[in-house]
Amino acid sequence: MTAKSVQYALAAIFFILGSWCLIAPHHVESLVLRPDFQHLSGTSALLMACFGAQAILVATVIAFSTFSPRTFLVFGLVGSLPFFIFNWYFVFVVKMFTSLMLIDFVGNLGILVCGIVGYYLRRSELSVLK
Repeated sequence: MTAKSVQYALAAIFFILGSWCLIAPHHVESLVLRPDFQHLSGTSALLMACFGAQAILVATVIAFSTFSPRTFLVFGLVGSLPFFIFNWYFVFVVKMFTSLMLIDFVGNLGILVCGIVGYYLRRSELSVLK
């Protein structure tokens, strides 16, 4: 396993979940939002699709960038920890999301793991080059 393969895995998380939001926004909305919070309107589809398009943009930047160990670590932490809080709050406190929103939690866990694993792999790869 190389740091670049971890980087591609990281990009895949964003690409897969983002594509789902872009291609089927009402499907995502109907699965992850409790009925009281669903709009299933053109506006909600637009907002969900915009979110998906941004995730695809992030996936593209991740896939075509050169990550340093610090990039992996910062991206893993900043790209996951705030979203764990978001998931917890809106699933368990406000109860806006269904339990299927835990798919996002799994994605965020993948982001954290990729960041940590990528950090150590890239650090190791760079030390061999010295």
